[in-house]
Amino acid sequence: MSEDHDSKTEEATEKKLLDAKERGDVPHSREATLLAALAAMLVSLVYLVPPGARNLGEALSHLLDDPSGWRIATARDLLLLISPIFLAVAKFLAPILAVVSSFGVAAAIAQNGVQLAPDRIMPDLSRISLTGGIARVFGVSGLVNFLKNSAKFFTVVGFTVGVFSAQKGELVSAMLFDPGSIADRTSALAVRLISGALVAMLIIAGADLVWVRIRWRRDQRMTRQELKEEIRQSEGDMLLKSRLRSLRLQRSRKRMLNAVPRATMVIANPTHYAVALRYVRGEGGAPIVLAKGMNLIALKIREVAEAHSIPVIENRVLARSLYEATVVDHPIPPEFYRAVAEIVHLLQEKQNSWLIARQRATS
Repeated sequence: MSEDHDSKTEEATEKKLLDAKERGDVPHSREATLLAALAAMLVSLVYLVPPGARNLGEALSHLLDDPSGWRIATARDLLLLISPIFLAVAKFLAPILAVVSSFGVAAAIAQNGVQLAPDRIMPDLSRISLTGGIARVFGVSGLVNFLKNSAKFFTVVGFTVGVFSAQKGELVSAMLFDPGSIADRTSALAVRLISGALVAMLIIAGADLVWVRIRWRRDQRMTRQELKEEIRQSEGDMLLKSRLRSLRLQRSRKRMLNAVPRATMVIANPTHYAVALRYVRGEGGAPIVLAKGMNLIALKIREVAEAHSIPVIENRVLARSLYEATVVDHPIPPEFYRAVAEIVHLLQEKQNSWLIARQRATS
């Protein structure tokens, strides 16, 4: 395994990182989740536990005040006794569990976003490996986990000892206080303990977030051969996509040129742009763009039009504007109606003049 890591000297490509994330292989810090759990516990102790405890005490007070008033002769009697207790406890715990769960989910989402990876929950016998387990326990990862757990343990012990030492006098004299204040004093002591642990865990979790991402990127490194293979595949995909685009473009051009004989006019500029339009009064609607092109395609459109005796009108400004603003097989935009109508009118006059001249010649 060390040789395999030694051979992976190249940083992972974006594709490799994206593939890893799609498989659910993402950097995840357990310490960040523990930090969120501590924060949820602190929020619950400050805002949820005091009112919840009061409501729970009030709900159970009638049971504690008159325990002899409850008959437990049958299973139904036992059920009637347990049901209110269960509901009171559920109302007390439900908001606390909701806060803890929401903090945990938020910590997971904050690290990597929402990741749907069914493969991560599928059983995989290859993960059951004695050598792999030994490597995890006695390797670098195991050493880091041992140091983190040791830091957490000594931090908790240190803060606990410190808090109890500071409150030693109050704890010794606790027997002199009103028993009704024991809950509040215990809650305040727990808040101090969790607050101290939260500050320490904030430092540990921050360091762990950096470490897991460094380790994850190190694990995603590639060998030179893997990098070359990925580049080759990527270039192959690019060539294939380029070839497909070229084929689609060729088919589109062929279809346009096949439609040019149906045009009633071609507006050109005079060699750079050409737009073939069809307008027949009986068909109704605005003129339709049958084909358009630049340079060589424009020359080819003119060639086909001249071969089919389709009028070619040279108008530099109109040809370029039509090329940039129109879509093949769609009507021209309304702003071109007037300019194209003038050309249609001009062509109609020429056709009428040609018909009159032909009639005179035949008569």
